[in-house]
Amino acid sequence: MRIVTIMVGCLLAIMLTGCFSANPEDLNAFTKPQDAQVTADSYILQPPDEVTVISSKVPELQGTTQSVGHTQVIRPDGYISFETMGDILVAGKTPKEVAGIIAAKMTEYYKFTTDNPIDVRVRNRSKYYYICGEVRNPGAQIYTGRETTLSALAKGVILTSAWEEVIQVIRPSKEVGGPSKIFEMDLKKVVEHGQMATNVLLEEGDIIYVPPTILTSIGRTLGEITQPILQGAGTVNTLAAP
Repeated sequence: MRIVTIMVGCLLAIMLTGCFSANPEDLNAFTKPQDAQVTADSYILQPPDEVTVISSKVPELQGTTQSVGHTQVIRPDGYISFETMGDILVAGKTPKEVAGIIAAKMTEYYKFTTDNPIDVRVRNRSKYYYICGEVRNPGAQIYTGRETTLSALAKGVILTSAWEEVIQVIRPSKEVGGPSKIFEMDLKKVVEHGQMATNVLLEEGDIIYVPPTILTSIGRTLGEITQPILQGAGTVNTLAAP
């Protein structure tokens, strides 16, 4: 019993100090201008993004009656392939850069009369944010550039076991070994009182952690401690039975 009491005390201390070291000033790193429409300055292609290349002047890129243009998924090595041009490296480049590369290669075979003869469209399959903890739908979620903390939590569907007042929003550093930016979001204040300061636009790679309530954590820990004891007691009783 003494061991259980000590374990509960330690767990309470951990929960009350928070799962991560949140810094209120880190909220500034997440805040965008009020008129911001997206969080990303440009879209960088990566596997396994789906790329559609369109040109009315190039038969290979005109598509069919069922589809528009030439569509393929970027290979793990970062290339897409064409019958005429062969392999083209597109990973790490923007759609505009890829359009320029393809146009330059196609001028060897076709004459273009416009400044932008190639149109490159992308279906995002490589950009994600993450939500974990006490939610019904945890895991990686497709990032579109317009997700906010509130819309992400709505998509994740918070469970009744969630500690809604101390939700952690984490932005990993873009520098190797650099510190992450972390702030706490009180979902009840957002929903019940309209305090939207923490309903910020997410960026690719952001992590939302929804911790369990203290009682939920205590219950789970006690279950892990007592289950082996109860199982052992059951085994002893079975052996002792005549």
